[in-house]
Amino acid sequence: MRHVQVEIRERVATVTLDRPPVNALDSVAIRELTATFNALARSTEASVIVFTAPGEKIFCGGIDLNDSSRRHARQLVEDDSSIDLLDPGAVVRECFWAILECPLPVIAAVNGKAIGAGLVLVASCDMIVCSENASFSVPEIKAGVLGGARHLQRLVGPFKTRRMFFTGEAVPAQEFYRLGAVEAVVPPAQLMSAALELAAQVARNSPIGLRLGKESLSRVEDLSLKEGYRIEQDYTGRVTRYNDSQEARKAYLEKRDPDWSWS
Repeated sequence: MRHVQVEIRERVATVTLDRPPVNALDSVAIRELTATFNALARSTEASVIVFTAPGEKIFCGGIDLNDSSRRHARQLVEDDSSIDLLDPGAVVRECFWAILECPLPVIAAVNGKAIGAGLVLVASCDMIVCSENASFSVPEIKAGVLGGARHLQRLVGPFKTRRMFFTGEAVPAQEFYRLGAVEAVVPPAQLMSAALELAAQVARNSPIGLRLGKESLSRVEDLSLKEGYRIEQDYTGRVTRYNDSQEARKAYLEKRDPDWSWS
């Protein structure tokens, strides 16, 4: 792939977006991210994903505006056969959904500015670790486009979202930490070690339990308390059918590390 690299060690997959100079998302990068997360979803090699970008200034500069204009032009040029003229935003949504719906927990390691669609990438993850250089913004209104506010609401609620959306201002990671959206804010040199440490802690659990657990969390997120808990009980019934569930209980009682069998 041109803009996305994957490395897997000790059941932790590190996905790196690398499209200099600001990691802006064009159609190629978007499709590569989609393919990467879909492939990891089908694989049993990893139990958790760390999603990051190189450097200490920009995590993702958002959608490449030149590419966006091309997708929304309502006409094809010579190399645009893959564009959906009726729904040019489909390729972008599919990328975000591939992260959001990936059965593996995804930890965003945010090294710098997450702008527009870059913020949406982060909001599609399950946990967020930031460097002190990180900040978040949705400046779409300044660029003549819209979008990203619903994802931002997941992180900071409706009122902070409205201020950020209407002003386009950047908010530092420390404020997102104060609001509970970010797990930790660390010096840039410690970002990956902090994210990988959290990933290792997650990866020690049953890969089946993690996948069913994430599916359960996603399904109950927007439900009422009673409806959500009823679904969680159903997922408890599902997970206890697996040998890994019995192994988890035995290892806990015997005070030893579990031996997962994926069965």
